[in-house]
Amino acid sequence: MDRRISDCRACPRLVAWREEVAATRRAAFRDQEYWGRPVPGMGPAGARLAILGLAPAAHGGNRTGRIFTGDRSGDVLFAALYRAGLANQPTSVARDDGLELRDTRIFAAVRCAPPDNKPTPAERDTCAPWLHREIELIRPTLRVVVALGGFAWAAWWSAFPRVYAHPAPTPRPAFGHGALARVAGVGPALLGCYHVSQQNTFTGRLTPTMLDDVLARAKELAGLA
Repeated sequence: MDRRISDCRACPRLVAWREEVAATRRAAFRDQEYWGRPVPGMGPAGARLAILGLAPAAHGGNRTGRIFTGDRSGDVLFAALYRAGLANQPTSVARDDGLELRDTRIFAAVRCAPPDNKPTPAERDTCAPWLHREIELIRPTLRVVVALGGFAWAAWWSAFPRVYAHPAPTPRPAFGHGALARVAGVGPALLGCYHVSQQNTFTGRLTPTMLDDVLARAKELAGLA
């Protein structure tokens, strides 16, 4: 599955952007070869907890080839996962850095880095089959999904009927930090968390304590506490 994801060229705008960024490179990374392709998920296939993000960063996952790796958002996320006992180290800088996740899998609603970190709804929908397959991979063990931001929250509910053959709630539950939603007897719980973007962490909208609290709650829901 990871190989098929990495070969996808379905969205012309995203393909053009990810490859332009990979060719021009940021000055700080000029001596590095960029991945420049769709970024698959990471983590064990038997995960009980999933973290659903927006999309790879242009100079993060699009450079390193691993989700949330090599950017400020990943610095925040993996430090928190380490504090929660869900990662074996607090940093994520390269695909071969020895990072391992415990009972946790991380993936994104859109697999290619988008311009201005803003994929379109059409691009989300085109990428949806990959999200469906990612969820199917861990469906037997999955107990809780942490949605990082409103885009990921909406992407989950769009995927839910396809993966679980059951309608999503109507009206759909509203996103919020710490919001909890589930369909009784069907699928995992969905837990909302503000995205770990610099826009949120630098302004204090999302603090380390707030993120720790969400992950602690997610561990409880997953039976990992």
